[in-house]
Amino acid sequence: MTTLKIAADTVDKDNEARLAALKFDYAALGDNLSRRGIDIEAITQKVSEFFVGVPSWGVGTGGTRFARFPGKGEPRGIFDKLDDCAVINQLTRATPTVSLHIPWDKTDPKDLIAKGEELGLGFDAVNSNTFSDAPDQKHSYKYGSLSHTDAATRAQAVEHNIECIEIGNAIGSKALTVWIGDGSNFPGQSNFTRQFERYLSSMADIYKALPDDWRLFSEHKMYEPAFYSTVVQDWGSNLLIAQTLGEKAFCLVDLGHHAPNTNIEMIVARLIQAKKLGGFHFNDSKYGDDDLDAGSIEPYRLFLVFNELVDAEARGVKGFHPAHMIDQSHNVTDPIESLISSANEIRRAYAQALIVDRTALEGFQEGNDALMASDTLKRAYRTDVEPILAEARRRAGGAIDPIAAYRASGYRAEVAAERPAVAGGSGGII
Repeated sequence: MTTLKIAADTVDKDNEARLAALKFDYAALGDNLSRRGIDIEAITQKVSEFFVGVPSWGVGTGGTRFARFPGKGEPRGIFDKLDDCAVINQLTRATPTVSLHIPWDKTDPKDLIAKGEELGLGFDAVNSNTFSDAPDQKHSYKYGSLSHTDAATRAQAVEHNIECIEIGNAIGSKALTVWIGDGSNFPGQSNFTRQFERYLSSMADIYKALPDDWRLFSEHKMYEPAFYSTVVQDWGSNLLIAQTLGEKAFCLVDLGHHAPNTNIEMIVARLIQAKKLGGFHFNDSKYGDDDLDAGSIEPYRLFLVFNELVDAEARGVKGFHPAHMIDQSHNVTDPIESLISSANEIRRAYAQALIVDRTALEGFQEGNDALMASDTLKRAYRTDVEPILAEARRRAGGAIDPIAAYRASGYRAEVAAERPAVAGGSGGII
């Protein structure tokens, strides 16, 4: 039996106060959609079956290179993190899996499985770390990891990734996500070609260790901590990597890992066409890799990304099953609330994309009617689908208003009393 971190009657009481309004709003939206030839029940069912993985690291308070200001009741380790992740899933019914980051979350797989079963959680893709040095690590990654000039350092990084696969395989994960900070900060510091060749060779060694039913996700990022050149800097390099490694290798798209105003939805379409879209790290950005809450800055872009995903789903693209995961850093909000909000915004974009009139859209596209094609997308985007999201949560045992129910529960104050306060710190950069 699943252990609930928030008392069921707390959620029930909050839902009871909101149920009448939800029924009214749901019926009104149903009538509106019916006039457009859309069955609200079919959309609600699909939304209820759409899930997104939460990051174990996301339930802690993030920071910047200047400073970090700890929050109350921060998790002390992986088991506290899983407790917090369980709260998110209990209230949203949208996040039944957790993405672990090794070595920070490393512990006995049997204990992880037991804790997951207790909380009703499974495990999504595991994430390796060769972008910083771990305690007692023999070789430093200061000048790179999988692409390092030193063979022993590369071997160490490969070995770590293989260990991540072994841990993930033991707990039921089916994918490994690899992101590296390798690159250069000065012109002439690295030979671009030899550096990339070393990376491909290292990734090939990792690829060989994949179980038959696993996928390898490579993640591109244009800068940071390498500010002049990055080894896996864009989707073109990422696609080349996936095509070079083999059929189990795919590209992972992090929405914050692109230059401002990049047409990410077109990148998504190209990767789908190449059958190499592995999945997403959802977040949002204003200037760079900001790791802000999903949909907090550019909700229309999030919708346009999902428009491409639903289009591929509608066309029945072979082998199309992207992984959906959140990757965020929460500096000034309660991380649980931010992850609840993001899960809801991701589902919102999916629901809006589901109600796009695709027959009309295709007709306008074929007829070169740019205005009406754009308006067809906008009509779906402008539709308030909140009643669908709330009803999907309610039917699954979640909260009609999950953030309100969370605040009413007093969970943050409860764990703050149990978990020791963490001291703040500064990066010392001015």
